[in-house]
Amino acid sequence: MDLGISGKKGIVCAASKGLGKGCAMSLARDGVDLVINSRTEETLEATAEEIRSATGVAVTAVACDITTEEGRVKVLAACPDPDILVNNAGGPPPGDFREWGRDEWIAAIDANMLTAIFMIKATVDGMIERKFGRIVNITSAAVRSPIEELGLSNGARAGLTGFVAGTSRKTVRHNVTINNILPGPFATDRLLGNIRHRAEAAGIDFEEMKEQRAAQNPAGRFGTAEEFGDACAYLCSDQASFITGQNLVLDGGSFPGTL
Repeated sequence: MDLGISGKKGIVCAASKGLGKGCAMSLARDGVDLVINSRTEETLEATAEEIRSATGVAVTAVACDITTEEGRVKVLAACPDPDILVNNAGGPPPGDFREWGRDEWIAAIDANMLTAIFMIKATVDGMIERKFGRIVNITSAAVRSPIEELGLSNGARAGLTGFVAGTSRKTVRHNVTINNILPGPFATDRLLGNIRHRAEAAGIDFEEMKEQRAAQNPAGRFGTAEEFGDACAYLCSDQASFITGQNLVLDGGSFPGTL
């Protein structure tokens, strides 16, 4: 299926590994020239070269922290008029809400709510003028089904979800869509870190806990970055112009609700 985005320009944040890398690779395979970022320059450059070699598209690597104003300025300078924006940032650590003060909450909101909002603010008007734009925010299935020890993430990402619900209804008439993808258990460093945290708290071997968690999913496994990336690419496609303000849960069937 031709997604109709070959030759478009895209920004994928936090793309050196995991779900961000999966999105970048899938978009590149459909001909999107990319600016990707992460904080670790060596890993980012290796990912950029891997994508170039596999797809032949232009990939610009910008090593920075996207959750800071300085980082966002650097990324936007490399691609000031993107057609596609994939917002992504690492989540805050798990823990007990009693341990978190104002600083921890502000850091979570900056990273997992305000960073995406500021990137949307910087790019959406240009998309509206050009009559094409696709914005995808990588959030978390915890927005739909909160996880107790991820309270910082639950709160910050729910705020972004509320913002998108309103804004996406204003932009769609200009062929600019904004959607969220809510990943469940994907085999990323983030998931493995949370499993390790639980295993240590329960006094259980990490590998045993990991196998238990995978078996508990209706699919009997964790998701892959590749299938996540392909879902993202479809939401960025020309064909997805009637999909906006949605929260697509990718979790192997974990969420038990009807809607």
